[in-house]
Amino acid sequence: MNRIKGDASLSEVHESVDISKKAMGWKRVFAFFGPAYLVSVGYMDPGNWATDLAGGSRFGYSLIWVLLMSNLMALLLQTLSARLGIVRGRDLAQANRETYPRPVNFLLYILAEIAIAATDLAEVLGMAIGINLLTGLPLIWGVSITVLDTFLLLFLQRLGIRKMEAFIIALVAIVGLSFLVEIIIAKPAFGEIATGLVPTLPNEQALYIAIGIIGATVMPHNLYLHSALVQTRKIAKTKEGIKQALKWSFIDSAIALNVAFLVNAAILVLAATTFFKKGMVEVAEIKEAHQLLSGLLGSSVAPVLFAVALIAAGQSSTVTGTLAGQIVMEGYLRLRINPWMRRMITRLLAIVPAILVIAIAGEKEVDALLVLSQVILSLQLGFAIIPLIHFVSDKKTMGSFAIKPIVQIAAWIVTATLVYLNLRMLINEVSSFFAGPTNILWNILIITSGAVFLGLLAYIIFYPIFSKSKNASIQMHPHVDGLQKLNIPTYKKIAVALDFGEHDDQLLAHAIGQGKGNAEYLLIHVVESASARLLGRESDDYETRHDEARLQMYVQQLQEQGLTATSQLGFRNRAEEIVRIIKESKADMLVIGAHRHSGIKDWLYGETINSVRHELKIPILVVNL
Repeated sequence: MNRIKGDASLSEVHESVDISKKAMGWKRVFAFFGPAYLVSVGYMDPGNWATDLAGGSRFGYSLIWVLLMSNLMALLLQTLSARLGIVRGRDLAQANRETYPRPVNFLLYILAEIAIAATDLAEVLGMAIGINLLTGLPLIWGVSITVLDTFLLLFLQRLGIRKMEAFIIALVAIVGLSFLVEIIIAKPAFGEIATGLVPTLPNEQALYIAIGIIGATVMPHNLYLHSALVQTRKIAKTKEGIKQALKWSFIDSAIALNVAFLVNAAILVLAATTFFKKGMVEVAEIKEAHQLLSGLLGSSVAPVLFAVALIAAGQSSTVTGTLAGQIVMEGYLRLRINPWMRRMITRLLAIVPAILVIAIAGEKEVDALLVLSQVILSLQLGFAIIPLIHFVSDKKTMGSFAIKPIVQIAAWIVTATLVYLNLRMLINEVSSFFAGPTNILWNILIITSGAVFLGLLAYIIFYPIFSKSKNASIQMHPHVDGLQKLNIPTYKKIAVALDFGEHDDQLLAHAIGQGKGNAEYLLIHVVESASARLLGRESDDYETRHDEARLQMYVQQLQEQGLTATSQLGFRNRAEEIVRIIKESKADMLVIGAHRHSGIKDWLYGETINSVRHELKIPILVVNL
């Protein structure tokens, strides 16, 4: 775990796609596309399937308009999120950290992490159900093996943001094509589907399903995610450049979210055509829907496609959920941990409750757990949307790119609607709990939590309005009068981290070049033998003696060339020892070699450079070997 020194969101891919180098035309347009597709998978994840299936099986096509309305709400909010990232160069977590007091930010961070864990829980269950439907593997084993996608994410991150976007788009295409084929097999009446675009609610139960559809649509982690992903594009920091980026980002969002709308509509239409039309109005569980598809459609392909789409939806969503977790942790806490560790922690937080529920209550409670994950998500939604609207409305930080009053009104109406619907869903859940016999301590805990929840919600609404001081964001073009007087540094002691490979001479040559022969050179090597790890400085095994002799040989050769050189061995942890020795010796520069490991090799061999550079304040020269 390292404390972040810079401000870039998703720094490893920040501005990695250079739009400015693309010639005008389709290549430049396509270079903008990508971020919204990573966001869109959250709108078609397994958590949305249950509400779509319930709406279609119970009320036919009559709730399609609800899907369309929720899609328009999502488009508005995701566009605002992208605007924040493009104009201010801040993701939502960073903007919150700059605006709200530290205790409030900590609470917002905890809520965001809980929401991401709940999202991952839905993906785990969805993938496990899909694997079960496709292979017959018990759910508890399906849940367990989903931990393996940790390595898939690590691999994708090493390939770069464009490869990751291509992978996600491929999974989205699998989901879309699967349901397209299913719709063709089901042969719905398209004239009747059109009637579903007319707003109508058959009864109170339809209202509850509509609330569920809207409540499950906009996910808080997507707002954090989108504000960071748009910053992977390097744009011209001019008024025209920002306008162009906003324009194409909106088009990207419109296309991606309409794909998500079509997928959700396809699930609802499939349920309406297959179940509602045949009088089966109580089909709301994913497994039950899968089991009935083959018999009702007369095709063995339909249930297979259904399961494949479910796995693809779960896998794509889990990748983006982990990215959102990284954004939240780095933005609020300015802490970074290795991607595989971050992924493993998030996945275990999802797997453990899933395994416990399946082991104790059985597979029949999985759908209830899926619903619970959506209720948890609804708790956090207001805490992401409300600050976002404040930020993009602020002319002090957004300048001429602050949203217009009409857009502000629309955004606040959407926010009020979503918060109300989610609170109503939450109250319904809590009311059912109080309806039965309960413990007084539980009652006190729930009431206290509710009061804190509402108090925090009110605080984030009014604090930015009444706060007298707001931190300004990064200026696009800070005013400068030209370069100031340049102070050329000279280095008195240069440390060189050696691994005793075939490129030691290159490292030493670069170090001598930096010191121009006038500096003192400190040669460092860390012994990592079993004895050294156990005994530290007391180690006296063959490797320790051999490494000490080799260091002395290098020192002697440098001294023979008229250079001042010393050496020091470290033991146990490579990165920690390099940092310790440099701090104790007060070296003012470090030269270190990079062997360009990738993927799993970084996990196996460690990421020394990243760990070292976050702990030292001196210049570091990284030599690619």
